[in-house]
This record gives sequence, structure tokens and C-alpha cells, in this order.
Amino acid sequence: MRVPASSANLGPGFDGIAMALSLYATVREAEKGDVVADEFHPASIAFRALGGTGDISVRTDIPMGRGLGYSGAVRVGGALLATVQQDASALLSPQWRQKVLVATAGLEGHGDNVAASLLGGVVGTNGTFAANIMNNCAVEVVVWVPSESTSTHASRTKLPSQVSLADAAFNISHTALLVGALNSGDLEALGVATADRLHQDIRFAAVPQSKAALDAGLNAGAICGWLSGSGPSVAMFCRAGEAARIAQSLPTQGSAKVLNIDTAGACLL
Repeated sequence: MRVPASSANLGPGFDGIAMALSLYATVREAEKGDVVADEFHPASIAFRALGGTGDISVRTDIPMGRGLGYSGAVRVGGALLATVQQDASALLSPQWRQKVLVATAGLEGHGDNVAASLLGGVVGTNGTFAANIMNNCAVEVVVWVPSESTSTHASRTKLPSQVSLADAAFNISHTALLVGALNSGDLEALGVATADRLHQDIRFAAVPQSKAALDAGLNAGAICGWLSGSGPSVAMFCRAGEAARIAQSLPTQGSAKVLNIDTAGACLL
């Protein structure tokens, strides 16, 4: 299985909207000479949870602990590999795909990363169902990846258990605007649609270098940007043809990548 990375919590879409990106994990039945994934690997756990048998191997270009959906991607790969062992037509079945979504979202604790890695494109999900969001914006994606990692679990513990009605309404309205802007291709609306009041400021306080990278990208002309997942990576939408220039403007303490939105999702090798 070849599974794309993802950028989740896309702007205001906390735990609900994510986007698949052109970095990939490969999960397959282990062959002679492969390094076998141990039973504690997230791909192995998902593989066993869906009834997979035998050993598996995992190779990946997705950095771990950087907010680009590593664990979600390999879980999807392991779960899909198990389903294909049982039913070769599983990848074409909406019922199997929903089973994989529910299982992997349960293992992750949220569904946005796994939904994007499973389906590709920009995806909205509640962890049980997922649907692609039409993207008609002519944009390129830049991701800035620092060398240090972030624990998603530890990061989530810093978030408040309750939020104000005003902040909840702000995120709901901006999520609606984000979906509308992507669908209509309205870059001006997209430029304000990724604002968030639920998690980014709290998380940016722990990784000021990531906030500095986002600010640098916006100052260089990026349309908008957000903390990717729980960070510390940041992702940005740029106008077509501007991504390479904007990537060069980002701090050298991290790696700037110009990526595509992967529209295929998880697929057989």
C-alpha cells in the first residue's frame, strides 16, 4: 500500500478537515531482506486490528512527530493491507473504506489525518464518515518542517477542555468560509478562512520558530497558512508559480518543501 502524508487541523477545521500531501509511506507484506515492523508499530497495530496475518514492512518519506500525519498514514496502510488480504476488491468497496476509516480514526483518537490519507485531496470528516471537499483554487503548497518533533498527545493536553461560545462560533464560521472558498476558487476569501481560535495560539507559544516561519511565508506572499496538525510544521497555500520563491524565504533552521495535494489517496503499489 502507498499512502500519502496529511496536513490536519486545516485552519479552523480542528479534528475535522485535512489535506493529503505528496510525501508517502509504503506498507507491504514483508519480503526477504525487509526490516520487519515490530508489533508495537502503529502500522502493525492497525494491521492486526483488521485481521492481518504475517509480517509487514514499512518505508516512509513522512517525518515522524512533525505534524504531517505519519502515524495516520501508516495505520491506514496497515489496515488496508489487512483488508486486501481478506478481499482483493476491498479498495473499491465504500463499506471496506468506511470500516478502515472508523478503525484507524479510533486508533488515532481523531479522524482527520486518516481520512485524508485514505481518500486523498481535501477531506472533511467526523471520524465515522468522510467526504472530499472540492478544491477549485489554483494553489501550490509549501510546508516548513523543523528538526525537532512534537508529541501530539502532549500537545493536546495543553488545550482547554472548554471554549467560549464566541470562539466556537468563530471557528465554525471560518470553517464554512474555508469550504466555500476552496469550492468557489475564491483566493481572497481563502486568505482569511484559515484563521483559528481553538488551538493554534496555544501550540505556537511552545514553538515560536514555527510561528516565525509562518509569518515569514505570509510576508513573502503566501495566501494563508496554518500549524500542520499539532505542529511543529507549518503549511501554506501559495498562488500558482510562487511556491518555490516563498519556500526560499522561510527560515533555514527548518526544511522548506514544495508539495502537491495528493488526490489519489491510499492505493496498491
